[in-house]
Amino acid sequence: MVGLALMAGTLFGLTEREVAGFGMTFLLGGFMLFMLFIVGELAWKSKAGKVGTFVLFFVLAFGMLGFAAKAIIKGLWGI
Repeated sequence: MVGLALMAGTLFGLTEREVAGFGMTFLLGGFMLFMLFIVGELAWKSKAGKVGTFVLFFVLAFGMLGFAAKAIIKGLWGI
């Protein structure tokens, strides 16, 4: 019981901020890679062709660029 009292308000010894930061960085990044797989499979099954596949991946990459830009801006501004 004494050990539980010392770790109140944490998850595996991590604060809520640390867990959220880990999730936003690594888990969301993994989800983006999974989305790349899904879009690639969608382009392949729909026989989108070279231009259609490029457009699908470009739109997805544009969204990922926004996520990366947010992280860079937060780092530069110290938010």
